[in-house]
Amino acid sequence: MGTLYIIPTPVGNMEDMTFRAIRLLKEADLVLAEDTRTSSVLLKHYDIKNRLVAHHKFNEHGTATHIVERLKAGETIALVSDAGTPGVSDPGFLLAREAVKAGVEVQTLPGATACIPALVSSGLPCDRFCFEGFLPQKKGRQTILQSLQTEPRTMVFYESPYRLVKTLKQFAEVFGNDRQVSVAREISKLHEEHVRGTLSEVIAHFEETAPRGEIVITLAGCSIKKTKDKQLKLEE
Repeated sequence: MGTLYIIPTPVGNMEDMTFRAIRLLKEADLVLAEDTRTSSVLLKHYDIKNRLVAHHKFNEHGTATHIVERLKAGETIALVSDAGTPGVSDPGFLLAREAVKAGVEVQTLPGATACIPALVSSGLPCDRFCFEGFLPQKKGRQTILQSLQTEPRTMVFYESPYRLVKTLKQFAEVFGNDRQVSVAREISKLHEEHVRGTLSEVIAHFEETAPRGEIVITLAGCSIKKTKDKQLKLEE
């Protein structure tokens, strides 16, 4: 049996690669990439001369079986996404699941991701949190938000800069204007920025200054008192 290595790649600064990640990308029999054009820039930067094959959300259902057969035959295969850890709001889950089903060893390297730096830098509690990723754009969006209304843990979301203000306004409607929030922009890049405050304050900032780049929203959880009050009302 071979091994499937799931390898995080930088979300911004190229120096965020680990020594082990670079070595495995050099040694693998094959590197699967979400976008071969994006990953070729990374490989060239680290002088990694290896074969890149596209593996993304549009073809992963059709290619997973073939890749698993190669792993079962003894090949070592590395999987990368455009940025961050594959499988977290990126392709990767399907292949990992099929490899595990087939008894193939799956190893995921620790490394770059956008949600953890945004969470820790937010100033909000990070001992317990829930990661929601990208919310559905339409169907099911309000249902999810309503279900999180009394969530006591800090919540982490990904969002497009084009939908940021709209999403923050929806948060204000559901969670209240005074709920604390931190918006991290361009994590690990030259123009990294963190905007913190109440939802109303942060909305006002981004209505005046249009957001750009990759966005992570970290939202404070509901206070334990409010959660208990909500439960008591439901019981009544």
